[in-house]
Amino acid sequence: MNEQQIRWDDLQIVLAIAQAGSLSGASRALRISHATVFRRLSEMERGLGVTLFERSRTGYTPTLAGDDLAASAKRVQSEINSAERRIIGQDLTLTGNLRITTTDTLFAGLLSPLLASFRQRYPDITLEVVISNQLQSLSRREADIAIRPTRKPPETLVGRKISDITQAIYGQKALWQNACLPLEPASLPTESWIGPDVHLGDATLEKWMMNKNATYRLDSMLGMQSAVRHGAGIAVLPCYLGDADKELLRLSEHIEALTTQLWLLTHPDLRHVARVRAFMEAMTVGVQGQRI
Repeated sequence: MNEQQIRWDDLQIVLAIAQAGSLSGASRALRISHATVFRRLSEMERGLGVTLFERSRTGYTPTLAGDDLAASAKRVQSEINSAERRIIGQDLTLTGNLRITTTDTLFAGLLSPLLASFRQRYPDITLEVVISNQLQSLSRREADIAIRPTRKPPETLVGRKISDITQAIYGQKALWQNACLPLEPASLPTESWIGPDVHLGDATLEKWMMNKNATYRLDSMLGMQSAVRHGAGIAVLPCYLGDADKELLRLSEHIEALTTQLWLLTHPDLRHVARVRAFMEAMTVGVQGQRI
């Protein structure tokens, strides 16, 4: 194999292994079998006459040749993604696929009925929704539109702030309905708290919780809501989630330090696509028509 015979799918194999550090990780990323990744890598190394990765118990580490090919693959991938976005950006019809990424909390507490309404209005647009607290890359086409709470949206993306998201303290209504509310700030450190696990990724809430007695932590806001409903303690929840739950009672006013913004974001190359514009307009109207 010489340089002219290296195919794009060969470069994808090298890049996936370099990024994952293992054959199994590369196979998951590429959605092909572990055996296929191993075979293709072996064929490349034999054809090129070089070792692309050093094997060890801790995984696969790129050699200089492997690093060179992985860097080339990354540049090619960037060019392909850019070309795809430019081509998609010329689409002026209300058809095709839209890949949306958002959090489980926003989907369950706010967006699900809005997405259902959008589907009824635009039946020729196929929605693919990635529900994850992990950020999906719009530049790499992992998603077309992100609906995220953030105080600082990435400068590489375009979009609009559609609302503020307020937060407050909630407890189980059966336990707190006869209490003197709102809670006094001096009493907060002594309460039994349900808090965010570090994997939830809300550094501002974690900081606010530092002097609270949180002996129960979860990496899901929906999990925290469920724990409060079952009387496991009190927790800070988004008001659109807590106020809609008939088994919860708001125990405080809005916590100004925890107010964040809800953003609709997309890549600049996609902002003029008809289905993207229609979706962003529908979500803006829908969210602003609700009290959150």
